[in-house]
Amino acid sequence: MAFSPAAVLSRSRAGRALSKPHNWMQLAKFSAVGATGYLINLAVYTVLLKEAGFHYALAATCSFVVAVTNNYIWNRLWTFHDQRGHVGWQGLRFLIVALVAYATNLALLVGFVALGVDKVLAQAIAVVLVTPLNFVGNKLWSFSVRHRR
Repeated sequence: MAFSPAAVLSRSRAGRALSKPHNWMQLAKFSAVGATGYLINLAVYTVLLKEAGFHYALAATCSFVVAVTNNYIWNRLWTFHDQRGHVGWQGLRFLIVALVAYATNLALLVGFVALGVDKVLAQAIAVVLVTPLNFVGNKLWSFSVRHRR
């Protein structure tokens, strides 16, 4: 019996999920939506930080609200369109996942800024680093077929 990492992965839930083309298509769509959210987030963040003089944490919070609204709408309508449940319940779960991702993002942002990284670059890096957490939370919980109402 083989116990190589590849053999174990292929028998796991994650391994079975990775073998389905539908999941890869959803990841591609989620990434495309995320890219628009990423650009929106950075644009709003930069304007609020550089033009409006907001503190970087407040600018990050405002840009998060704008980007997460964009992402929820597009993920609900396009990425997970066949997994739509009640808009309110899915929206609440999406918001909870987004808040966990946001808290992680903000912790990374503060850490990078404390290390002397440029504030816009720090935000750009932090958003990229929390994307996998965001996808898994939304795929397995927010838009899960088991959680439809």
